[in-house]
Amino acid sequence: MTFQAPESLSEQIAQHLGQRIVTRDLKPGSRIQELKVASDLSVSRGSVREALLILERRHLVEIFPRRGAVVSSLTVSSVNNLYDIYINLLCMLGRKLVERWAGNAELGGILGRVREVEAIARAVNSTGPDAAEKVIEAGFEVMLYAYRLVENPFLEEALENFRPAISRTYFVALENFRGGIGQTAVFFQQLGEAALSGDADRLESAIQAFGEHQRQQVLSILMEEESA
Repeated sequence: MTFQAPESLSEQIAQHLGQRIVTRDLKPGSRIQELKVASDLSVSRGSVREALLILERRHLVEIFPRRGAVVSSLTVSSVNNLYDIYINLLCMLGRKLVERWAGNAELGGILGRVREVEAIARAVNSTGPDAAEKVIEAGFEVMLYAYRLVENPFLEEALENFRPAISRTYFVALENFRGGIGQTAVFFQQLGEAALSGDADRLESAIQAFGEHQRQQVLSILMEEESA
């Protein structure tokens, strides 16, 4: 049995606030007041302060002298920078997965989780308020399984560090392009088929195409908001 320490209070607070930022309940530019958060959650200001530092490292908030923490903005530049790195990291994960497990029955687990994403995408009401969250969470379950097979802690840590920021852009895209939920299911189907066939080039092409599609959706939304 391996030892797993429980998440710290600060991490729990960071996850709570982070989810509110991802779902745009806390909008870009909103100030996060330590005292109010501490009062609302019945925790110490010190724990809230530590949580905000965690969120700063995850690029969800910016902390300014005398002003405090503010929800960071999504900009054309920040989105491009994020996707430039994230797409390449995902391609690396996919290639390593195929290199290590091509022809192995363990890849069947990937297909099982891919089918779960497809089932959720078909079952959720695309007009429901939590439809995007359910699909995003199911998609990350596929990645968690891939981490276990690839066994590269550095790659896993790098991808997980980007998870809150990329979740935020996924949510924006799926909320504004409801057809994207169906497109996400198609992408994961292509992913599973490429992995099972051991075709690393096909897998990488699917990742790049979907990543670029998501990038352009988010950029179009940001440019529309800027011109409004």
